Amino acid sequence: MTVPRLEPSLTGARIVPVLVLDNPAEAVPLAEALVAGGLTTLEITLRTPGALACAEAIAAKVPGALVGLGTLIRPEQFAQARDVGARFVVSPGLTDRLAEAAKAAGLPYLPGIATVTEALIAYEHGFRELKFFPAMLNGGAPALRGMAPLLPKICFCPTGGIKAETVREILGLPNVFALGGTWLTPADAVKERRWADIERLAREAAALVA
Repeated sequence: MTVPRLEPSLTGARIVPVLVLDNPAEAVPLAEALVAGGLTTLEITLRTPGALACAEAIAAKVPGALVGLGTLIRPEQFAQARDVGARFVVSPGLTDRLAEAAKAAGLPYLPGIATVTEALIAYEHGFRELKFFPAMLNGGAPALRGMAPLLPKICFCPTGGIKAETVREILGLPNVFALGGTWLTPADAVKERRWADIERLAREAAALVA
């Protein structure tokens, strides 16, 4: 089975804000601010009771956003993601059951890996785009640079511990097609609904790779 790829769908900067959201009333203006700042690919993590509702609201009300669901750890979550309008899905790791569910959902899927062995397992399942996670704890740019000649047909979206000052180096690697991070949505700015600050952070991040 051919697995859809995420990279051809990406628009705007190749930086994916990783969002922990629980309230759709906050999710929509937050997404609007990120999109206005040039970051259009958004990953909503399934870490809160309201995450699915937030993803559905963004997908329905923010037409410029490419919405993905992250932290999928159970097979049934793939169909749920598709049903709320998600355009891609992400997991922190990979199992046989998750691979089967991802293929059945028909969405681009980024399974998480931390080692070459895990990357080879994902490759055997047919996945060519992988999440390198947690990126900075597992060596960051030097680790990805070392993997490039070993895994020439695999490209990565690293997440986990990435900060603005490392964006250019990581995105400059030939085997990295995007990266994700949480630094773009500080908890205090979200809590206080400082959407202008979020848009500014998004613009600054987008400018790093303009």
